[in-house]
Amino acid sequence: MVARQLSCRRGGRPVFAGVSLSLQRGQAMWLRGPNGCGKTSLLRILAGLSKAESGELTLADDVAPEMRPAFIGHSNALKDELSVAEALQFLCSLRGATPDRGQMQAALEKFGIAKCLDATVRRLSQGQRRKVALSRLWLDDAAVWLLDEPYDALDKRGTEILDEALARLLNQGASIVMTSHQPVTLPGVRPFDLDQEMARGVAA
Repeated sequence: MVARQLSCRRGGRPVFAGVSLSLQRGQAMWLRGPNGCGKTSLLRILAGLSKAESGELTLADDVAPEMRPAFIGHSNALKDELSVAEALQFLCSLRGATPDRGQMQAALEKFGIAKCLDATVRRLSQGQRRKVALSRLWLDDAAVWLLDEPYDALDKRGTEILDEALARLLNQGASIVMTSHQPVTLPGVRPFDLDQEMARGVAA
């Protein structure tokens, strides 16, 4: 993934400008910066969910859905009225993945919540919702993962399991871009300070 001189505007207000980055297979990037600097907006642009005001991305608009990066947002994107199984099937289908019941149950079991498979999403705690959303890491073979605050609402064991999952993806050659307000300790993770990069890009 290569992005050159990206700029973003929301509600008529400039969010960031002059941002460039590149990511190779098996690399992880940690997006950092103060609240409001545009980290989530940048992830959404990289995911193809929002348009940049200007700049270039190597990912074309007509790329097939199954080839687009996989995005797990801070809000989890789980519909309250669906069962966990239905919510996972829907989210996975957006990129062409079709996990069966056994695969979903095995993925949830990684976080110790396999019993939630048939539960309605609205009955889950915030921690359980986060684990359900992150179980997609075992259900999709995306080459690029974009994660917005993946550690949010996780307990200590959940954090350890997430670290193991991310390390596995990197070893398999996937690339990861994530935001996090807490330190990211993945081996080889590369910090990317958005506010500093923006200052360099504008000055260039």
